[in-house]
Amino acid sequence: MYAHLRDMQLRQSLETEHGLFMAEGEKIIVRALEQGLVPVSFLLAPRWLENLRPLIESSGAECFLLDESEIEKLTGFHVHRGALALFSRPSPLTALELLSSAQRVLVLEDLADHTNIGAIFRTAAALDWDAVLLSPRCADPWYRRAIKVSMGAVFSMPFAYVEDWYALPEQLSAAGFHSLAMTLSEDSVALTEVDLAPEEKIGLIVGSEGHGISEHWQSTARTRVNIPMRENIDSLNVAASVAIACWELRAK
Repeated sequence: MYAHLRDMQLRQSLETEHGLFMAEGEKIIVRALEQGLVPVSFLLAPRWLENLRPLIESSGAECFLLDESEIEKLTGFHVHRGALALFSRPSPLTALELLSSAQRVLVLEDLADHTNIGAIFRTAAALDWDAVLLSPRCADPWYRRAIKVSMGAVFSMPFAYVEDWYALPEQLSAAGFHSLAMTLSEDSVALTEVDLAPEEKIGLIVGSEGHGISEHWQSTARTRVNIPMRENIDSLNVAASVAIACWELRAK
């Protein structure tokens, strides 16, 4: 399972099929263990064994030691600091479970880039948002690159894939959420001008950089919002946009 890490499609297929994910780097491995995630095995350069020995021994998982050059040959890429671990994926959550207890949720539609997914999870965790809901075509938050960019925030931020994607607007409304769609439509209002009650539940909907959010979400969102920008600059990277919006809409 540690071979061919450069082949993203193969890795996603293998890891999903076997219910696994991979953590890279000592800090990420430690954070996964601290969150109670269950390791299957470790692959380490010898210099990391002493630091991780107590956690490895208490986990009962196998540990393989190889020189960093041998790890690179096996995996096909330079492993960050020579430490990898395979973990079991936890049981998936549902949108209804998350909406029942959340106050602020991110709703991500068709974001296919793992780096953006990781950055968004890190932002959501840092700014105390409660959950992330993803469309079926979003990139996998459990993929190694997303986990690494999130600095392990994927482990602590509850999330769910939503199979019946176009039923979600009604579910948000029924759960008492004010849905805010980030869009450049002419009737959108500046984030700073949205009138929200202090305890109002918020669902922030974000689409891909290329296509934005779908017409369905455009038409069903309660409010369409934008980030005011200088003339001739029409958009930001999606992770940057989410960071600004999460800050503006954070609990105060």
